[in-house]
Amino acid sequence: MDSIAPTIDDVKQATARLEGRIVRTPLLEAEAAGALLGRRVFVKAEVLQKTGSFKFRGGLAFLDRLDPGTRARGVVAFSSGNHGQGAAAAAAAYGVPATVVMPADAPAIKAARTRGWGADIVTYDRASDDREAMAAAIAEEHGMTVLPPYDHPWVIAGQASLGLEIAEQCGRFGVENPTVLVPAGGGGLCAGTALALADAMPAARVVAVEPVGWDDHGLSLRAGERMAAPQTGSALCDSLLAPIPGEITFSLNKRLLAGALAVDDAEVRAAIRHAFEQLKLVVEPGGAVGLAAALAGRAEGDGPLVAVLSGGNVDEALFAEIIAGTTP
Repeated sequence: MDSIAPTIDDVKQATARLEGRIVRTPLLEAEAAGALLGRRVFVKAEVLQKTGSFKFRGGLAFLDRLDPGTRARGVVAFSSGNHGQGAAAAAAAYGVPATVVMPADAPAIKAARTRGWGADIVTYDRASDDREAMAAAIAEEHGMTVLPPYDHPWVIAGQASLGLEIAEQCGRFGVENPTVLVPAGGGGLCAGTALALADAMPAARVVAVEPVGWDDHGLSLRAGERMAAPQTGSALCDSLLAPIPGEITFSLNKRLLAGALAVDDAEVRAAIRHAFEQLKLVVEPGGAVGLAAALAGRAEGDGPLVAVLSGGNVDEALFAEIIAGTTP
């Protein structure tokens, strides 16, 4: 894996190559949230992206950079669901095979949709198996290429296309200095968004948002080096359970992020209900943490907020329980 962080030129080139192949997801003003908080609030509705999350951006950008012979042999991804779907859909776009190493307890909707894109799934036990080693072994056996979920310059550059969209869309709303709240797992979306906005909207502040007990970015930013999460939180935000920030992603995030926030399960559930009731959007727990931080009043200042709704792949039963307010 290339360990060099992407540049803004890489981001612009990746964005140009993705033009017309990804959904340019809308930036929506969340007026009800704004009324509650006394400041303008927007959401970047990446739940409307192909596969239901931002991961398709990075997967397609990665495959685009492979030479045709290597690409034809296919890719292997390891994922709790969203990256797997993104990798599978990107592979399908090129007509090449994909295998996804996925935890046995991944949400059923994510597994089903990954298979729906034509990928093979190999399951693993989160507690005892090494998913990266499994993916590497499959890649070696079949001559495939491992498509990393976040810690690769091509993937980060693809995710960064979201940041360039935010900058342009904020301009249309007359917003120049937003605080952008970005869900953080491995840190690829944060890193890409921050890299893009540092160039396209320098007055913006990008803040990582994590579940309580999985706040490795907050710990790492305060320590100035990569720190592991205590892993004491629940698995509600299943897409954000990376135990430690990526090497490349943290090299960017420690320089570009304005900070990090952590939200608890009750705040996440409240954000999911708010998005459904007020915005008519379906958001998965991990995708709702930015909005959760906004609604809980965690973001400093009184300027405009942009909460990235990074994914919408949530099991129907869990979603119904959350909307009904019956989940503990």
